[in-house]
Amino acid sequence: MRPSPVTYTLADFDFELPEALIAQHPAAQRSASRLLDGTGALPVDRVFRDLPALLQSGDLLVFNDTRVIKARLFGEKPTGGAVEALVERVLPNHEVMAHLRASKPPRAGTTLSFARGAFEAEVLGRGGPDDALFRLRFPSDPFALLEAYGHVPLPPYITHEDAAEDVTRYQTVFASRPGAVAAPTASLHFDEALLQALDERGVQRAQVTLHVGAGTFQPVRADNLAEHRMHSEWYEVGETTVAAIERTRAAGGRIVAAGTTTLRALESAALGGRLVAGARETDVFITPGFEFRVVDRLITNFHLPRSTLLMLVSAFAGHAHVRALYRHAIESGYRFFSYGDAMLLDRRVG
Repeated sequence: MRPSPVTYTLADFDFELPEALIAQHPAAQRSASRLLDGTGALPVDRVFRDLPALLQSGDLLVFNDTRVIKARLFGEKPTGGAVEALVERVLPNHEVMAHLRASKPPRAGTTLSFARGAFEAEVLGRGGPDDALFRLRFPSDPFALLEAYGHVPLPPYITHEDAAEDVTRYQTVFASRPGAVAAPTASLHFDEALLQALDERGVQRAQVTLHVGAGTFQPVRADNLAEHRMHSEWYEVGETTVAAIERTRAAGGRIVAAGTTTLRALESAALGGRLVAGARETDVFITPGFEFRVVDRLITNFHLPRSTLLMLVSAFAGHAHVRALYRHAIESGYRFFSYGDAMLLDRRVG
């Protein structure tokens, strides 16, 4: 008789983290970050550049090739009141969906001035989940305007203003498709030398695209996880990636996801039972008990307490195992969150 599945609540994904362990800046070298090897029963402390030795020839390493846009804008309303915009998504016809922070929400028809009068945007109305976003019309290509006048959208737990370091380091070395407002942080540890070492090891590479939204930083507030409403993100899994995964499977290799966003894209594309190429939205909420169909091994950073990403990792590698790894990481002084260190995990249950 199969045992009944464990029911988890929000408290099962909480932990105390010393503030000093929240990384405010990246490591001096990308691949010099620490890597907690959690593939065995006991944790092993390594360095990220050790990764090629932990993979095998014929494994397939899948990356998220999204590019972080300079999505944060500062400006003012016609009254002179300050306004801050965080562009969540770029739409056709020079329109965007954005979070707006102001003393009073601007009404439809209001013109906002950004970057000390460099350009203006018209408020068209509200939209998105629970009308939390504002639809704006820019005067020209939003990507170009954001690149020229925007700021790097650093996570809320990073306390310094964005600087030249962040322009390069809060971006992967292979980022190519603009649209994310948060980096796929597990891939920030890869540099050209490490990619070459992986090639020499015989590890194959493929890519997906998932444009990470600001909702990735939102904590879960419902004690009953089933009541949480997951944010939606756009992703694409191409035919070439599906073919590469099928070849790897046929040859006995493993599918290794670089980051939770890559895993989310691949598993979303396989929700129907088999991996299907295409581009679509996903609001899948991965919690313990989820049936993984694609990914065998996961590279991931350390995530926020009570976050959907911590729940995803616990679903993948086992709740008790992940809690033990986090305890070891805290006791050993690992650096947490976006600019922090990484873990390597195998898929398991329990």
